[in-house]
Amino acid sequence: MNKIPVYFMPGLAASVAIFERIKLPESEFEMFFLEWEIPNEKETLKEYAKRMAQKIVHENPVLIGVSFGGILVQEMASFIKVRKVIIISSVKSCLEFPKRMILAKKTKAYKLIPIGLVQNIESLVRFSFGKKVNKRLKLYEKFLSVRDVHYLDWAIEQVILWERKVVNPDVIHIHGDADDVFPIKYIENCIVVKGGTHIMILNKYKWLNENLPQIILGNKLIEKPSS
Repeated sequence: MNKIPVYFMPGLAASVAIFERIKLPESEFEMFFLEWEIPNEKETLKEYAKRMAQKIVHENPVLIGVSFGGILVQEMASFIKVRKVIIISSVKSCLEFPKRMILAKKTKAYKLIPIGLVQNIESLVRFSFGKKVNKRLKLYEKFLSVRDVHYLDWAIEQVILWERKVVNPDVIHIHGDADDVFPIKYIENCIVVKGGTHIMILNKYKWLNENLPQIILGNKLIEKPSS
C-alpha cells in the first residue's frame, strides 16, 4: 500500500521540533517536515509559497500548517495538487483576525515590534512572563529557533497584511477554544479542541495523534458549536 505523504510546516519563527510528539501510524503515513527559509529581498508571500511548494517531492500530499505555517500552506496549495490542507491554531482568511491585528494593520503598529527582543529569547520571555520562567524559557529556546531579523520583520508583516477573504471550503481547520492569539470567537467552521491554546501542537499532542489519522482519511468537518 502506498503511504500518504504528510508535510508539516511550523509556526512563525518555530522549528520543526514543535512536531516531535506528533506520531502518525507508519503503516499508512509518511511524515516530512518543512523548515522556514530566509525570504528573498521584497519577496511576497505568494512568491515565498511558490518557492516552498517546490520542496514538496510527492504527488497529492497532505499539508499541515501551524499558525503562520497554516497561512503559508494555504498559499502553497495554489501551486501544487494536494490531497488535503489542514491548519492548526491558524486562520482561513483575514476575516478571522482579532481586532488588535486589524488595528495593527490600519495603524502600521506592527512596525513598532522590537525585533531585537525576539532575537534574544531570554529577554523576550522575561519581558513577557516575568522572572519565574525557567521551564518556559527552555521551551522557547528550543522551539523558537529562527531569529534572523529580516525573516522576523518579513513574517510579522506577511501575517498582518494577509488579505485572503475568500475561504477555501476544503481547508480543514483545527482550533483550540482557549487560543489567545486567534480567539475562537472570530473563527468559523472548525474542529474544536477543548482547552486547546495557541501552542496546543505541544500540549494537546495526544488529541492530535488520536484524531489526525481519521481527519486526514475521513474529511469530516465539525462546525464550531454556536455560543
